[in-house]
Amino acid sequence: MTPTWHSETPAAEVPISLFGWARVLIRGVALALVVFGGLLLMLLVRLIERPLFGTNRPVTPYITQGVCRSALVIMGITLLVRGPRMKVRGAVVANHSSWLDIFALNARKNVYFVSKSEVAEWPGIGWLARATGTLFIRRDPRDTKNQVAVFEDRLNHGHRLLFFPEGTSTDSLRVLPFKPTLFAAFFSKTLIHSMHIQPVTVIYHAPENRDSRFYGWWGDMGFGSHLIKVLAQRGQGKVELVYHAPVRVDGFANRKSLASHLETQVRSAHTRLVV
Repeated sequence: MTPTWHSETPAAEVPISLFGWARVLIRGVALALVVFGGLLLMLLVRLIERPLFGTNRPVTPYITQGVCRSALVIMGITLLVRGPRMKVRGAVVANHSSWLDIFALNARKNVYFVSKSEVAEWPGIGWLARATGTLFIRRDPRDTKNQVAVFEDRLNHGHRLLFFPEGTSTDSLRVLPFKPTLFAAFFSKTLIHSMHIQPVTVIYHAPENRDSRFYGWWGDMGFGSHLIKVLAQRGQGKVELVYHAPVRVDGFANRKSLASHLETQVRSAHTRLVV
């Protein structure tokens, strides 16, 4: 199991006023209608999409994208994007700070997240993840052979996989070392010469007069309490996505050198822009 990152300094308590609770109610209802309404629409479309296209999903990823864009608007969080989207076949990696990463990264481009197998069992979140095509894997070097087979199948169907090499979320102020385990799958004989990987830096700018770690979700923080804190906030902050140039997998000697390069790219923009 992937260890959870902890901070020695606990997150600041954010008192919620009466108006804050009103925002929670209004935004919460709107968010639930969009997310679960989108999920229902997606399941209905899959009834037609699956028999016709099988693993391929030519329509439903755009529903996910629309839901995520709408969710950010409902919460009042501004999305800023810099850099080109990858046009070639491959995967995407990013640093991990919050559950909000899912909305931000899905809002920009159609991707399929790679997540640890435990998430599939989480109430609510696991169900939503399965419906959107999330790929669940065990982060274990002994499972590399199976990972290669699963990655090949999904990539050959045109799925753009996205994963978080840090293996855990943080307080949004740092980038942890990238674990090279998952990169081993891209060095298989069938993938190495056709795969590209694009690094993306996710940067959160907290609301004015709030802890700079406001959007970070780490340690033993509960999802529900963190969601309420975000929904209650009157003036929201921003999330910025910086897309770096994709790199060819066969341009690197091994998974460790590839992971190190991608980490350096992600870290460079994070160090320069995080405030």
